[in-house]
Amino acid sequence: MRHGSVTYFDVSGKPFSPEQVPLNERGRAQATAAGQVFALEKIHFDRVIVSGLPRTVETAACVLAETGQRIDPEHWPELEELRGGKLALIPDHALGDAFVGAFAGVVPEHKQFLGGESIGQLLDRIYPGIDKLRADPTWDTVLLVLHGGVNRAILSYALTGQRLFLGNLAQTAGCINALDVGSEQGDWVVRIVNYSPPSRLQDETRATTMETLLNQYRKSRGM
Repeated sequence: MRHGSVTYFDVSGKPFSPEQVPLNERGRAQATAAGQVFALEKIHFDRVIVSGLPRTVETAACVLAETGQRIDPEHWPELEELRGGKLALIPDHALGDAFVGAFAGVVPEHKQFLGGESIGQLLDRIYPGIDKLRADPTWDTVLLVLHGGVNRAILSYALTGQRLFLGNLAQTAGCINALDVGSEQGDWVVRIVNYSPPSRLQDETRATTMETLLNQYRKSRGM
């Protein structure tokens, strides 16, 4: 899953700390709706893994409240979201590329997210964690509650079997992805991508998450 919706900027476009933001009301509703889907399908999780950032922890708690399972989520900080730099240091003319460039097509590894971490650095820390999880034979079904960029990296890995980052794989807040994995390195089956229970056709907006955040942030610069 991707975590539920959060509020990254106030009404003036001033950013909140991305390490601390909790779910907003819509985000809690999205996470609860996902939990209801799992409960309806009688999905039993052997493990729950979150990045440790509050928005993933809270999403997992909402899901588990609906399924009735008591599982202590494991915190895997190597699966935290792409780490941005200081927004104030990005010049006006570069804001568009800084916000959306890391999520456009097949993204080169040198591309930075918000002037911070590069796609290559993201892959360097995510791939070993996913390989470690896959090599563990003790689980059958695991719930990962992570982030849009991280999920894209995992899905890209599963779909191509290569070190690629497909930036235009949509990951709506609170969405569910379903993957089966086998014992062989390339044995992946991607069954469901970006299923959003509260909005199955996702027809509320044509803007991506990062396009929406860019427009919110531009307010703080009077743009």
